[in-house]
Amino acid sequence: MLPVIPGAGGAGPSPHGPAPRIASLLIKPASAVCNLDCDYCFYLDRDADPYLHLPGRVMTAETLERLVDGYLFYSHPLSVFSFQGGEPTLAGLNFFEKLVQFEERYGRPGQSVSNSIQTNGLLLNESWCDLLREYHFLVGLSLDGPEDVHDRYRRNKARHGSWARVMQTAELLRRKRVEFNILCVVSAANAGRARETYRFFRKLGIEHLQFIPLAEFQPDGAPMPYTISGEEYGQFLCEIFDLWWPERRRVRVRFFDNLAEALAGQKPGSCALHETCDSYAVVEYNGDVYPCDFFVESGWRLGNIEVDSWSELARRRKRYEFAARKLDPHPACAACEYLHICHRGCPKNRHGRHGRFEDLDWFCAGYKAAFAKSIGPLERDVKKLLGARR
Repeated sequence: MLPVIPGAGGAGPSPHGPAPRIASLLIKPASAVCNLDCDYCFYLDRDADPYLHLPGRVMTAETLERLVDGYLFYSHPLSVFSFQGGEPTLAGLNFFEKLVQFEERYGRPGQSVSNSIQTNGLLLNESWCDLLREYHFLVGLSLDGPEDVHDRYRRNKARHGSWARVMQTAELLRRKRVEFNILCVVSAANAGRARETYRFFRKLGIEHLQFIPLAEFQPDGAPMPYTISGEEYGQFLCEIFDLWWPERRRVRVRFFDNLAEALAGQKPGSCALHETCDSYAVVEYNGDVYPCDFFVESGWRLGNIEVDSWSELARRRKRYEFAARKLDPHPACAACEYLHICHRGCPKNRHGRHGRFEDLDWFCAGYKAAFAKSIGPLERDVKKLLGARR
């Protein structure tokens, strides 16, 4: 019989022994509320959203203080806060000014605190940039490529494109010396335009890129019109690799960086390449905690920071249950030469089409194509770099 982990309501048998630490937080200070109305948005009017019809979805200063105080104590000496949405800047500049004040108040000697924010950039101005630069925030700016690509799906509530405003923000961030990278959604608008997309970003002087493949489905499992196939994603990544490889020492592409980390025996930065899904936790605007951003649903709620400690939340049975979803078998995975790299892919991309965690990751064919293209050169490069350090 497996031991019962004591000390937390709702805790139960652990299939993995001691609870793995919650290494970072993804915080949604304005929940799923946004000032854009992107066609492909995962959060837009989602029936499973527990807070869909609730007004005033902005984290209070009291909840923020409780969050910072409790997590800094739990996570010492390294604390990682990431802010996302919806659109997190809707919480207001004052919210983030209070954040850094609380971090300074509750941090302990020798403690390292890291902050990042993912934003559509529409609300950023010089005051925002001053705060972001002073406290070394890493900014993830959403930009899908050239104007016709970006504005195809990323429009505001009046159905006007957002590209021109985002480009102004990118220039402002650069001028104000705020560290930022680009988050580019790979959709039907740009999947066949990898070379053009990469060269567009490089012409802007962007040196940190993250490409996020899009897969959303109708209730009957049919792909939404902007969804790309695994084959399209694989072709996109292979073309990006060819362009990136000659300048890999100065340009970062997250997919290949994460793959290199895995090949070097390190834990990749992307949770999609982890063995189980338990590296981070999501905190909603009201303090509710969930194991994954894609599964903010009542059935996966772990608890609330107002009444639960982080040690208790880490030991919740539902956290173990969710972490194990990545282990649900699929016959194709058992015989795959890349199983030790992708560990069956992302549960969101397995569950999204038919609601089954045991399904194959929608992008499996794409991963295989990209792995076949890049693992050999990356392995040789990693060995050379590791050898040079000895």
